[in-house]
Amino acid sequence: MVNAVDFGASGDGQTDDIAALEHALKEGDGVLRLHHGTFRISRPLVIDLSQVGYAAVIGDGGASRIVMAGPGPAIKIVGSHKGTSVPKSVTDSVWQKERFPTVSGLEIVGEHPQAVGIELQRTFQPTISQVLVRRCLYGIHLTERSRNVLITDCHFYDNDVYGVYFDHCDLHQTNVSGCHISFNKRAGIKSLAGDVHNLQITGNDIEYNNRPGVDTVDEGGAEIDFDATEGTISEVTLSSNTIQATVQPGGANVRIRGSQSGTTQGACLFAVTGNVIGSNTRGLDLADVYRVTVTGNTIYDNAEFSILARHCRGIAIGSNTVCWKSDATLPPRDGLLFEDCEQISITGLTTERLCSGGPEMGAGLMFHGCRDFQITGCQIIDPLFAGLEVKDCERGLVTGNSIVDRRNPVQMVNAIRLAGTNRDIMIQHNLLRGVSGSNIAGTRVGTFVRN
Repeated sequence: MVNAVDFGASGDGQTDDIAALEHALKEGDGVLRLHHGTFRISRPLVIDLSQVGYAAVIGDGGASRIVMAGPGPAIKIVGSHKGTSVPKSVTDSVWQKERFPTVSGLEIVGEHPQAVGIELQRTFQPTISQVLVRRCLYGIHLTERSRNVLITDCHFYDNDVYGVYFDHCDLHQTNVSGCHISFNKRAGIKSLAGDVHNLQITGNDIEYNNRPGVDTVDEGGAEIDFDATEGTISEVTLSSNTIQATVQPGGANVRIRGSQSGTTQGACLFAVTGNVIGSNTRGLDLADVYRVTVTGNTIYDNAEFSILARHCRGIAIGSNTVCWKSDATLPPRDGLLFEDCEQISITGLTTERLCSGGPEMGAGLMFHGCRDFQITGCQIIDPLFAGLEVKDCERGLVTGNSIVDRRNPVQMVNAIRLAGTNRDIMIQHNLLRGVSGSNIAGTRVGTFVRN
């Protein structure tokens, strides 16, 4: 591998080394080695794979730094892949010149307000590993089209907008794993429009991606933010991550927005499994999402809602625990609200001190205007005002649950509240104990009750 210092790069942090790096990249047939030092550049180091062939930028075990003093990406890798991940769609020229471009072992620091870390465009099997990006607009910027992307063992820290940004791109088969993604001002991981599929986000620490003190009620920051109001995002796994933040107006740990057209093409097929999620205004904030499984998570300390789902269809929630601390001296926290949703199954949920609702309406777990739902085998323990509210719903089953207030004196006013006009609701075989009012409040028209 060609070493940049052999072509005049100083690595002193003061000299503009861009010309030397470009020369070294060309002479090294696309393979560039950066020794220990700080390489200041004033324009992007563009790696055109069709011209230079196989490419790699390799730092000296993390002791190499690039300071981006100009606008745009410090490193931009451009390919020509137009196919999919199917082998027969990959051209010979991609196999012979472009596959598997690699960046590893270095730090990128933004000095210009429009600096970006690494941009990937029309690449096949790009691999970014052991890279630190900070003080840029975006850590990783994916544009246009790529396939089979690996982002592993990286740090995306203190960037002005996003840590990892899928920007209107056609992107399939992406793994983000083993990374620390934190203190990025708008989101840790952001997907906007485009056509994104087969995305695995596993084993990461994703936290404090927010802008404290900024009033952004309409669109607060998020740890993970998928916006498919235009475009599509599907087949997504969020597994074994820590996803947490500080409470901020309108903020969420995970926000997913699908198409409002009523189709299933916007945001669909999500698995949220085995994560620790909490400490924001909302935990999971879902709107117009189709087919979501949420299981095995610890969800805690959400100022407004642990789970908020609106206009969603096909949601399976099971065996999660929802609680921060069951301490009456702490501010009210946590609750679940489903609005205008259908095909919802909640099984084996364990909650404590859900605080949503009030003395006369609302509850820790609320279904408003929902159809075809069931709540079975859940423990709703010590809710602040009420355990469950069913309002203007149709075809619902509530069975085999424990809704209990163990405190002395009790604070739960009602175990179950019925409001509005319900139809074909069956509530049976539940354990309801410890209320200051009635176990079940509200009109029972359209509801079969036996507990």
